[in-house]
Amino acid sequence: MRVSQSIWTEEKGWQSEPAEGEASRAQVVFIFGARRLLARANLLAEIQARSPMAMLMGCSTAGEICGPHVFDDSVVATAVEFERTNVRSAWVSITADSSQAAGRALGEQLAAPNLSHVFLLSEGLNVNGSALVAGLREGLPPGVQMTGGLSADGAAFQSTGVLIGGELRGGVVCGIGFYGSALRAGYGSMGGWDPFGPHRVITRSDGNILYELDGQSALALYKKYLGDYAKDLPSSGLLFPLLVRRTEREPGFVRTILSVDEASHSLRFAGDVPQGAIAQLMRANFDRLIDGASGAATVTQLAQGRHAAQLALLISCVGRKLVLQQRIEEEVEAVRDILGDAATMAGFYSYGEISPLTPGARCDLHNQTMTITTLSEA
Repeated sequence: MRVSQSIWTEEKGWQSEPAEGEASRAQVVFIFGARRLLARANLLAEIQARSPMAMLMGCSTAGEICGPHVFDDSVVATAVEFERTNVRSAWVSITADSSQAAGRALGEQLAAPNLSHVFLLSEGLNVNGSALVAGLREGLPPGVQMTGGLSADGAAFQSTGVLIGGELRGGVVCGIGFYGSALRAGYGSMGGWDPFGPHRVITRSDGNILYELDGQSALALYKKYLGDYAKDLPSSGLLFPLLVRRTEREPGFVRTILSVDEASHSLRFAGDVPQGAIAQLMRANFDRLIDGASGAATVTQLAQGRHAAQLALLISCVGRKLVLQQRIEEEVEAVRDILGDAATMAGFYSYGEISPLTPGARCDLHNQTMTITTLSEA
């Protein structure tokens, strides 16, 4: 397995461009970049020209990860040549209402006896991420795990896109299947947020739309807690995610707001917020966010086994970026400290992360986590 990486910025153009022929035999190029830049056909054409046999797999972001650094308004291209692993991609259209059916259809397209792992990227706004993952679980063969994330649009929450056939498109989800016994995939996901305030019962919801907490308007309660931040919803909601537990004893999952509907006094989240579940607001803890990134890398390394990671795909939530601000590279450096210098790191800041929390756990949608997928060949 060979990996080469380059980054494009308006100021400097392409940097660390692969040497002649280095990326020419790549089967896949992972591309993460600002939405306005990925809309430029010439940039994608230049990447395709360097890797003429490769499929382009990527999406719009809220920030790009290249090595131990985090960029805005860039395009990061990471070309991967597998020696003993075959790859195949598939895509389907998706909406919030069709998310489960779309996931099932995508899984069925990629399913095969020798499928070892699936990495996917999805529309980031008009989607129910937890339903998408549930559908994928139905469509994929038993035992095949998936990782990936939801595309982003900075903190604008206006329009996201996924690369299909060398073109950035909204309303789609794309998956890449890895086939054969040589691939070793590791994965892990952790957060680092602290719950606060009273426990409240979700008394009215519909899928990923939240209407009432304790019989009161969810939007009104959120505005009360956010105070001055309320005027900047939905982006300010990233600073105060929602911890959701089906029972008091389970660890629960985190959800962040995608949009606000003033007419219905509702909030739409990236994944399901089940009626009857217990909800509690959360806020950031700087040190625990960094520890969460380090913990995710440790779990991923354990899942990788004795085979050192050659490629690490990092997907972290835009909410973490808004909180950490100038300290944002600390979470990426924490991952590098665990995985070591041998792994090429690429990734992006997202509207949602898809992964099992630990090896053997059920795959789910997460928010406000650092999620890592590592790949190598035995």
